Amino acid sequence: MRPIDDILCTVDEIEFLPDRKNPGDAGADLKARCMAMIGPGETVNVPTGVKMAIPYGCVGLVFPRSGLATKQGLRLANCVGVIDSGYRGEIGVPLHNDSNETRCVEKYHRIAQLVIVDVNLPEFMVVEALPGSVRGEGGFGSTGK
Repeated sequence: MRPIDDILCTVDEIEFLPDRKNPGDAGADLKARCMAMIGPGETVNVPTGVKMAIPYGCVGLVFPRSGLATKQGLRLANCVGVIDSGYRGEIGVPLHNDSNETRCVEKYHRIAQLVIVDVNLPEFMVVEALPGSVRGEGGFGSTGK
């Protein structure tokens, strides 16, 4: 794995700069740029006030914060968000409310975690047939009974 250089960011306020609470944490916290009310069963794209230049050959992965899910019933609507290296817009976090109550996310509230990782960028090739394997075409549930 190659070292990843610093990530260039612009922020609406310095408080929105992604940060890690502990040395060595993989995820850097993304915070809400504004208050958001999320009704039961609703999804709201919460802005973070952050734009960044992710290096070519890397991807930004946005993961949920476990405390939001377990304490408030808020989760990422897309489970894991993907930020491609060419994207330069503001990062948004689509939060879905699985609870039966309206939830409020306050400005500066930590709403997701961002992890930057290397990614392979292979070309895809069409072939007549795929090489065989032990598993073959066995799909869901095929490895255990």
